[in-house]
Amino acid sequence: QVQLVESGGGLVQAGGSLRLACAASGSIFSNKIMGWYRQAPGEQRGLVATITSGGSTNYADSVKGRFAVSRDNAKNTVYLQLNSLKPEDTGVYYCNAFPLVGWAWGQGTLVTVSS
Repeated sequence: QVQLVESGGGLVQAGGSLRLACAASGSIFSNKIMGWYRQAPGEQRGLVATITSGGSTNYADSVKGRFAVSRDNAKNTVYLQLNSLKPEDTGVYYCNAFPLVGWAWGQGTLVTVSS
């Protein structure tokens, strides 16, 4: 079973930046499309970005141009650079496979953006 551990969240002012990381156990990571998901307060978890094993990326319209996803397959780690943060980016950020393949969710990392 793959274990996912997210880190890097925190409290930041609007316009600020954060870099999130997700470390995954297991060698299967490098073959999977990985996604970053966000759960805002009172909302369902939604997809914000994906990255293929080869590095091709896609983003939700709400974060396009502000967020950047990357990965280091040698370290089994995927990153999410968050720039020009807005209060509506507040939420718990998770990584997981895309589409979901039954891996358990990690604890997530909380990003709070103050106005």
